Amino acid sequence: MTKPATQTDSNGSTLSRFIGVFGYTRRAIDLVWQTNRTLTFALLGLTIVGGLLPPALAWVAQLIIDAVLKAADTGAEADRWTALTWVGVEGGLIVILAGVQRAIDVCNSLLRAQLGHRVNVLILEKALTLQLADFEDAEFYDSMTRARREASHRPLSLVRRSFGLTQNAISLLSYAGLLVALSPWAVVILAVAAIPSFVAETRFAGQAFRLFSWRAPETRQRAYLEMLIAREDHAKEVKLFDLGRVFLDRYEAIFNTVYGEDRDLTLRRGFWGFVLGLLGTSALYGAYIWIALRTIAGNLTLGQMAMYLAVFKQGQAAFSAILSAVGGMYEDNLYLSNLYAFLERDVTPRIEGATSGPDPKDGVRFIDVSFTYPGAETPALDRINLHIEPGKRLALVGHNGSGKTTLIKLLSRLYKPTGGRITLDGLDLEEWDENALRRRIGVIFQDFVRYQLKVGENIGAGDAPRIDDEDGWSEAARKGMAAPFIDGFGDGYQTQLGRWFKNGRELSLGQWQKVALSRAFMRRDADILVLDEPTAAMDAEAEAEIFHRLSELTDQQMAILISHRFSTVRMADDIVVLDAGRIVERGDHAALMANAGVYAHLFTLQAEGYR
Repeated sequence: MTKPATQTDSNGSTLSRFIGVFGYTRRAIDLVWQTNRTLTFALLGLTIVGGLLPPALAWVAQLIIDAVLKAADTGAEADRWTALTWVGVEGGLIVILAGVQRAIDVCNSLLRAQLGHRVNVLILEKALTLQLADFEDAEFYDSMTRARREASHRPLSLVRRSFGLTQNAISLLSYAGLLVALSPWAVVILAVAAIPSFVAETRFAGQAFRLFSWRAPETRQRAYLEMLIAREDHAKEVKLFDLGRVFLDRYEAIFNTVYGEDRDLTLRRGFWGFVLGLLGTSALYGAYIWIALRTIAGNLTLGQMAMYLAVFKQGQAAFSAILSAVGGMYEDNLYLSNLYAFLERDVTPRIEGATSGPDPKDGVRFIDVSFTYPGAETPALDRINLHIEPGKRLALVGHNGSGKTTLIKLLSRLYKPTGGRITLDGLDLEEWDENALRRRIGVIFQDFVRYQLKVGENIGAGDAPRIDDEDGWSEAARKGMAAPFIDGFGDGYQTQLGRWFKNGRELSLGQWQKVALSRAFMRRDADILVLDEPTAAMDAEAEAEIFHRLSELTDQQMAILISHRFSTVRMADDIVVLDAGRIVERGDHAALMANAGVYAHLFTLQAEGYR
């Protein structure tokens, strides 16, 4: 388990970090306030009332005892009614206090649901602004994992602790006012006795947070192993290769490692919490003895003794609650630092660019384009020069890892070239409006997504503004050859796909590929059609029909085909052979065969397999 470098433990540095981390409290309160102002204001008001009621109850309890004793001594009816009146007052205050606590619970429950949703929306909105490279970065996933695991409830926890601190502070001030009449030293003892426990809890809160932060990779590994064991799309292979026990053993090993650290921390936290908590208990019973002796000496009435004992006990609880709230707020702030670190992650600002280029007949050009993936040493593409004219079909061939899909990612601006530039209609891609550019491109990637949605929505996903366009579904499915089997479903385009939801229907890989191909045809404005292994799971007859239809449908479009099947590649106007990120051959089928180079060798090898 990778752990960060040890931080300095100097008193000044520790204190500075402790104070500085509370900077997120204001932001958490603002977040809760923006989520629901009415509930937040109601929670604050109820908290203040809840802070005033306990001292009032302690004071009324004194009046009840003294009134009862007086009535017993005098036997007067008036004194008896006075005692009963104070009992009624206490009963009323108890009812009000119970109502306030219940109302606080209701406000907390409603705010928890709304705030959890709001924070998750903020996280997902942030995810939408990030680049593809961010999603392929393990550290990014760790930061998102940390943000999502705790941050959805930590803001409300922080606000609840803040309000609880306010409530207990109000109670404590009232208790202190009553205790000062007994002795100012009672207030000092009350405060000092709670400090050691507070220091211990704060220290252990910081250690718990550091363990939480270190564990993001392990948490992600456990989630992935759980998915491998429990997901239906992995079940066949896991069972066939008998991988279930292997994955489960790894899952348990990660838990045991994490649990061992948790256990050690929990035991240390519990031991020191108990030891230091004894100081508070000792102070409480020391006060009992002191108050009891003063009562025996006649300095206090029985009512006063009961009140001071209750006030000291409740005051100690309130002071401990305040320090505990401060420690909890410190812990909440630490967790919220993950949320805001993720939300404030730098992103490339989206600017409004051009929606058209100066020369629509110029097509697409790659000019000395190079690209190296983050963290890699070898370039995935090295000085690529290509020109794709409107109405032309370009095929990309080469071994796996030669850079074919990377080239498509650059064209669709999922990545930016690390060298050179790409133009569309004579204008650099960087100057295009991102949405306008992507509406020009229809893509089916080799690892296309199988959405657990209705079959029509799976097709409509190719053009988000028209995802519910049923006429568009039918037209695109016809072009992608998915219409025949979809029409055979009882619910047609309303058929639920996948096994995640009720009545879901699973498709064969070839059928899924036709759905994905239909998705690429959803974009009416797309004049660049990119097909990355579009027929890998189809039979030879379906493949031939797809490409015959593709030739008919793309007479005015630029089509880029990536395939390992040379029977389809040979239909392209221009064939580019990539090797280790470089163009090693280029030409039509006849020219490349005559050249007797890499293409001819690969074509001959594949052709021999059919003899």
